Amino acid sequence: MPRPTILTRADFETAFDALQGAPLTLAVLDLDHFKTLNDSLGHSEGDRVLRGVERLLSGSLPTGSVIGRIGGDEYAAILPETAAETALILLDEVIKHFHIHRDPQWPRGLGLSVGLAARPAHASTYDDLKRAADEAMIRAKREGRGRACIYVESKMVLKSNYYPKSQLERLAKLSGALGRTEASLLREALDDLIEKNRGEL
Repeated sequence: MPRPTILTRADFETAFDALQGAPLTLAVLDLDHFKTLNDSLGHSEGDRVLRGVERLLSGSLPTGSVIGRIGGDEYAAILPETAAETALILLDEVIKHFHIHRDPQWPRGLGLSVGLAARPAHASTYDDLKRAADEAMIRAKREGRGRACIYVESKMVLKSNYYPKSQLERLAKLSGALGRTEASLLREALDDLIEKNRGEL
């Protein structure tokens, strides 16, 4: 499965405009305490962290997602036809993966904070949606960093799925080896299963 290219800010906004009002969720991601890392370990290590974030995003977000680097250590992702609650689950997986697989030499507080805003629920234009997602991201930082927040708080119930412990351990190992979230690997397996049995649908 080809990974999406990381777009420049201008190309990212063009890609957003091309979706012409379709429902989507915009995620804005910012690295917590990135300046501390640059100051203590140097810019080459900072660049290595950014490349890792880009691999994680492009390898973990669903097919059809659009990813852009819109600032120094700020990224954004468009998730077409995705509700904010679903995007929250996806980005929470990305945040957890980044935290679990972080390099021990990195500053303790280095993590990802994410803000989410949906169209049409929160805004329609790119500027308004970006403003809403930025506000949610600032709230994520205010509430402790290393988390994702939706622009308008939504109540949601998460359903737990149960798998044998041995399978979960193997999945966690594979996730680390491939640099992808566990959820993205499970989605890929489900997509393959549906494709294999398409004749039964």
